[in-house]
Amino acid sequence: MKIFGLAGWSGSGKTTLVMSLLPELIGRGYTVSTVKHAHHNFDIDKPGKDSYEHRRAGATEVMVSSANRWALMHENRGATEPDLDALVARMTPVDLLLVEGFKRYGHTKMEVHRPTTGKELLCVNDARIVAVASDASLPQAGVPVLDLNDVPAIADFIIAHVGLKESVSHGAA
Repeated sequence: MKIFGLAGWSGSGKTTLVMSLLPELIGRGYTVSTVKHAHHNFDIDKPGKDSYEHRRAGATEVMVSSANRWALMHENRGATEPDLDALVARMTPVDLLLVEGFKRYGHTKMEVHRPTTGKELLCVNDARIVAVASDASLPQAGVPVLDLNDVPAIADFIIAHVGLKESVSHGAA
């Protein structure tokens, strides 16, 4: 499974780019999954639901399943947050795993940067950032800078960088 990250400061447009890349890559015939790093205390469950009550009662893991989807919730219960490798090991293999966040982890990634956020470029201090997607010219980046609004070009870059073969719907398999 090929892994490629999208990193950047809050408000830079990482999620928006992931949401645009998914249909672009899937439309080219690739299978794609995502991992998103969330900050602090997030919850995808709701108080009063059975699965929430199972976790509240002390279950380490609760799986919810239906004909349409299943979800596994794991409570760390004070244990250290698992690293990206441990999380990836739990995922079903696909052609490409897009990782949103985890900006300090060792995988290769593209920085999503908007100068209007007032934050510095991450790529100048991180050799694992191989390109920047931005809405501005960034000659100081020292890596290729792609137009944040040119999703096909960003998809082309990612496909080439991770070494994915051309998909069936976009050329030879």
